Amino acid sequence: MMFGLLYNQWSLFLLITSIYFGCSWEYGRLVEKITGHPIDPYMKLGIALIGYHLVLLLGAGSIRLGDYSIRENFSLPFLIAGFILLVLGIFKTKIISKKMILWLLGGLLYMAVPLGMLQSFSIPGTYDIHLHDTSYVIGAKHLVLFVIGSVWINDTMAYLAGSVIGKTPLSKISPKKTWEGTISGIILSAALTWLLFSLIFFHTIIWPFAIIGGVISAITAISGTFGDLFESKLKRMAGVKDSGRIMPGHGGFLDRFDSVLFAAPAVWLFIKVFYG
Repeated sequence: MMFGLLYNQWSLFLLITSIYFGCSWEYGRLVEKITGHPIDPYMKLGIALIGYHLVLLLGAGSIRLGDYSIRENFSLPFLIAGFILLVLGIFKTKIISKKMILWLLGGLLYMAVPLGMLQSFSIPGTYDIHLHDTSYVIGAKHLVLFVIGSVWINDTMAYLAGSVIGKTPLSKISPKKTWEGTISGIILSAALTWLLFSLIFFHTIIWPFAIIGGVISAITAISGTFGDLFESKLKRMAGVKDSGRIMPGHGGFLDRFDSVLFAAPAVWLFIKVFYG
């Protein structure tokens, strides 16, 4: 995981591709249980390829395979192939419910768009952040690591704090989550993520960066909590404990990256509004 995030743009691209198709497959299985109807494999694959077209369109802008741009030369073929497979699947399926179609299309917004946005963080190469007449250059891949790291630190801190001081349930959707644990997780994540980020990548504590780092980390933690609750709701509707079994003891892809799917668009919006 760390190798994929830090090695180069291609390793990150392949990592996000793996996450997308893993999440897409698990989401299709959840939709089958929620709607009570099996989904033809052609439909599943077709929707997945259409979604991957969105991932490439949003996040593969500067990635090249030799002389070929991944976005310009490969995104459209994935869209066409996905559309053909989707149509074949529809004709093979005896019963097509509007509910199923809406769920499948909703999956594009739930998974493809956020992961495309996450990949797009690496497109500029670097980000220049100006604080008090000082410019700090941050590697784009480090921003991706920052977002994912914030999610994991928030989850860990919220769990630990909730185990010790948690009393008030946060939501009926996820009874084990508490307000005390959630708030503690957000605060500790905002404090620890920028501190670790500064020490690891700048080898010193950059206090002016604390404000921006804390804000991004808080946005990630808050939006990620909603992502966790949303996936818990999907699993409850489907009547399952875990979205998959790809990682024994840790569930599936959606279980691991549910928070990231909500955090990535929130951070993307913040970066676009304040840093172009």
